[in-house]
Amino acid sequence: MAEAAIKKVTLVDTTMRDGSHALRHAYTAAQVEAIAAGLDEAGVPIIEISHGDGLGGSSYIYGFSKAPELELISAAASRVKRSRIAVLLLPGIGTIEHLKEAKACGASVVRVATHVTEADVSAQHIAAAKELGMMTVGFLMMAHMAPPGRVAEEAAKMDSYGVDYINIADSAGYLLPDGVAERVKAVKEAVKAPVGWHAHNNLAMAMANSIAAIEAGAGYVDGTLRGLGAGAGNTQIEVLAGVLQRMGIHTGVDFYKLMDLAKEAVDPLLLRPQVVDNGSLMLGYAGVYSSFLLHVYSASERFGIEPRDILVELGRRKMVGGQEDMIIDVAYQLKNAALPVEL
Repeated sequence: MAEAAIKKVTLVDTTMRDGSHALRHAYTAAQVEAIAAGLDEAGVPIIEISHGDGLGGSSYIYGFSKAPELELISAAASRVKRSRIAVLLLPGIGTIEHLKEAKACGASVVRVATHVTEADVSAQHIAAAKELGMMTVGFLMMAHMAPPGRVAEEAAKMDSYGVDYINIADSAGYLLPDGVAERVKAVKEAVKAPVGWHAHNNLAMAMANSIAAIEAGAGYVDGTLRGLGAGAGNTQIEVLAGVLQRMGIHTGVDFYKLMDLAKEAVDPLLLRPQVVDNGSLMLGYAGVYSSFLLHVYSASERFGIEPRDILVELGRRKMVGGQEDMIIDVAYQLKNAALPVEL
């Protein structure tokens, strides 16, 4: 790009929310304190912390957290001086009462997330967040499942509810740069609020897609240290900071400090390399919600079914976030379908 269309981008770190998926929600308060303090020192303005599936997500269906999320929010809030603590809330999983508790623990930003065609279910929670005086973000998940015009229509609903910005999420890591640019441009034309972008790396496109979003006008971009996140992870925030610095786009973030923090605080926590393995690749190829991956691996081991077959079937059925319980059903059905018919 010869000249950046946007000269300033706000980086949002979600290592301790989306990254929670990759760690099986096992963050401790001490780990959160260390990462939050480092992000604050590096100048990251918004740090998202909660269960991978948002407030109230710690459960049998989504996986229990090792430490209560309110404890983690409090731990992070106690260590930051400049950064704002954000939480994710999915209506139907998280409640307004959960949001009030999170605010009392130090959260001042909430990202209210819905499936890309269901923005209307966010109205009550967005209104409550604004009444609480919180910075409020509309978060449209699985953006590949709707054409750009429909994404824009749903974003316009959130805009009318009074959000501070709208985040478009490629939750499956399915989109390619052209599809990203089309959606960001369509939303920008339809709303008054700024637009943000959240990528997954299941087709190894997270960085390219994040740059495409910025070139199309996104002013907020999500990332995680070491790319830690569901599936093959997210845009690697320390790499993104370096790339944007090379592009002449201001972020206000200290590139070297992010690099050091990733090495010192996140590398020791990794349960497996955050790479595009076969399962992650199939998430992106089939358009399946990235947080399904570890659940699919568990079902695969339990029923002896190839993980790729489970993922293809989930994609065929167009399963979305919140339907993790269906993974067991699909694996069971595939297992039975493979058995010889008894006469």
